[in-house]
This record gives sequence, structure tokens and C-alpha cells, in this order.
Amino acid sequence: MRGSQSAPSEPTTPGRTRRRFTVAEANRALPLVGRIAADVVRAHADAVAAQDRLAAAAAAADKAALQDRLRAALERLEDFVDELTEVGCDLKDGARGLVDFTGRHDGRDVCLCWQLGEDRVDHWHETDAGFAGRQPIESLREG
Repeated sequence: MRGSQSAPSEPTTPGRTRRRFTVAEANRALPLVGRIAADVVRAHADAVAAQDRLAAAAAAADKAALQDRLRAALERLEDFVDELTEVGCDLKDGARGLVDFTGRHDGRDVCLCWQLGEDRVDHWHETDAGFAGRQPIESLREG
């Protein structure tokens, strides 16, 4: 977990078709996605804290309990990532609650980018650009 602040970026499971969202559809999904993203951020923080405590623990009994806590936090995190996948979006950063929805711009797939705390999807980026390449949603030409 340490050193890698995000969950795996594999967007779909084998045999699943990627869902494409319009901006309006992504915004309609935000009440649910926002709740899941908040759960992800909490589970991620729990996992990082358990990992840090485990690294500092001296007693074997403490280590066993902390390993159980870390395992439980990672399982919760995986469950929440699975929920986001079921909705059709991808978790990009578990510490920040950063989520991408697949959208269309000028006939190609792009990422509609949202993070916990934002009121709506206000940005998009090319699939290979990441968060640093975010552009205002007003520049998106859907389709």
C-alpha cells in the first residue's frame, strides 16, 4: 500500500464491456459514487495506518492482530473498488477518492474525471494523461 496510493487501474473484468457515460449520466451516478468513494478513502486510510503500525510493532501478538486489521481493511477496500466497477467507473486514487468514468470526445474514449468533494464532473482528460492532464468539461465535445 505504501508507495502506491491508488488501487489497481484495471477498469473492467474479463468479458465485461466497458460502460460509457455522458457527463449527465456520470453526474447522476455521483450520489452513489460519492458514498462509495468516501468509504474507499476511509478503508485506504485504515489500511495505511494498519500497515504503519505493523511495521513499527515489536511483539508477535501485536503483529498478528495488526495483520488481521490490515487484511480486513484491504478486503473492505477491494469490496468498494468492486462496487465502483459495478457502477461502471474506475478508482484512480484511493487516498483522494479520485474516480474516472469513461466518456467520449470527438469519437474516442476519454476519462470524465471526478474526485471526492467535487459537486459534479467538471473535468476530463485523455486516457493516457491522468489527473495532471485534466481539462475543463466545457471543452469536451461528447460523441
